[in-house]
Amino acid sequence: MNDYLKRILNARVYDVAIETPLEIAPSLSARSGNTILLKREDMQPVFSFKLRGAYNKMAQLSPEQLKRGVITASAGNHAQGVALSAQKLGCKAVIVMPTTTPQVKIDAVKHFGQRAVEIVLHGDSYNDACDHALILEKKNQLTFVHPFDDPDVIAGQGTIGMEILRQRTQPIHAIFCAVGGGGLISGVAAYVKALRPDIKIIGVQSVDSDAMYRSIKAKKRVQLTDVGLFADGTAVKLAGVETLRICQKYVDEILLVDTDAICAAIKDVFQDTRSILEPSGALAVAGAKLYAQREELKGQTLVTVCSGANMNFDRLRFVAERADIGEKRESILAVTIPETPGSFRKFCALLGRRNITEFNYRFADPKSASVFVGIQVRNGIESTELVEKLQSHKLPTLDLSDNEMAKLHLRHLVGGHAPEARDEILFRFEFPERPGALMQFLNSMSLNWNISLFHYRNHGADYGRVLVGMQVPDHDKQAFTEFLNTLGYRYWDETDNPAYRLFLG
Repeated sequence: MNDYLKRILNARVYDVAIETPLEIAPSLSARSGNTILLKREDMQPVFSFKLRGAYNKMAQLSPEQLKRGVITASAGNHAQGVALSAQKLGCKAVIVMPTTTPQVKIDAVKHFGQRAVEIVLHGDSYNDACDHALILEKKNQLTFVHPFDDPDVIAGQGTIGMEILRQRTQPIHAIFCAVGGGGLISGVAAYVKALRPDIKIIGVQSVDSDAMYRSIKAKKRVQLTDVGLFADGTAVKLAGVETLRICQKYVDEILLVDTDAICAAIKDVFQDTRSILEPSGALAVAGAKLYAQREELKGQTLVTVCSGANMNFDRLRFVAERADIGEKRESILAVTIPETPGSFRKFCALLGRRNITEFNYRFADPKSASVFVGIQVRNGIESTELVEKLQSHKLPTLDLSDNEMAKLHLRHLVGGHAPEARDEILFRFEFPERPGALMQFLNSMSLNWNISLFHYRNHGADYGRVLVGMQVPDHDKQAFTEFLNTLGYRYWDETDNPAYRLFLG
């Protein structure tokens, strides 16, 4: 411990890194009943903490080593740290990255390294990339800069713990760190436990990349066969030798969180800071929320290290879709209702003033209809009560909120041909998105027209968009035209749309 304390106090990080702020998350703190502080490592020049350890390691190298150059393996954030450090120190760097690395991180490495960096893409995970980098290290006589399992790298990350204790002199209940290979939490734990052993150090991993969790439990390094790639910054199959040793001594606990919880944490931080963390960067926040709920904690101070913000823009759609489920603020239900005119509106009436986030339905059986619906709720208790209410009205209901297949695929696949849906016409509607707007739309419709297809998703925009199939006989077409003219919403006739004819008609 004394050795690491000395290394951390003498670490050379501030030539390139900044002392990041420790900010309160006001909304998240209010909901939790605790003071939740965000250590904003996403504000570093490379948008993650990895710059600290990379530069501290490279700054310790001899002139001869720097002249030959360095090599590393990284999922992206450490690579950016090495790239910027190489540019600053004037040395060559070869960086091996998994082929699964988000393009935003690859582009950033090129940007920060400019002419100092050569990028090699190899393998599907960090370990694949690392094995290849070690081969290149020996072949080209380069110095390997390990992303986590190196005392100088660990010491560089440990400066985060030094800053936290300097910035927050009041009591701290726990500090939460994302864990991949363990470099960040090892450095923070080594420093904090030396000076404030009363503060809990808690690691957080995703359930599908839990190498450190399993290794601590087994008291030896456990290698995973596969790792999840959503939180790619912590997708490590094997924890480090040194990091495992430190974690066994100084880390109080490792928590596991799922993808939905990570998405909810990303949304929490955005709401409080208007900043978007990458999945690994939000792990600590997700862990703090889980810990506070599990321990029924109130009035305590929890520090979360927001470790990175190198988010691929294309992932935001998935994050937004899953965030409310992770926070238990959306329920995904499959409800069976009678296939009779009016039953659709009766079902919506039972939902009350709750905001509907998604509605999928396709006529399939003349006696009953299966509806796939997303509904905003305040918490898991309200979700349970809603299911019980629907079932008490003889509407069989299945809660799919924890069904991964349903959340990933089924919600986008509801539909199909319906040869028995005679006289079907298809219209697309657009209406102002506000609470109750969907119910108002349904109330405007005649009970004489059976709804044979319905699709609605809340896209977070100002306008709601609905696709509706209705069985309207020829003799009722005039009344239907009058309905459209008095409805007051924009609409488009899609009955002759070739996509409808091919997949749904």
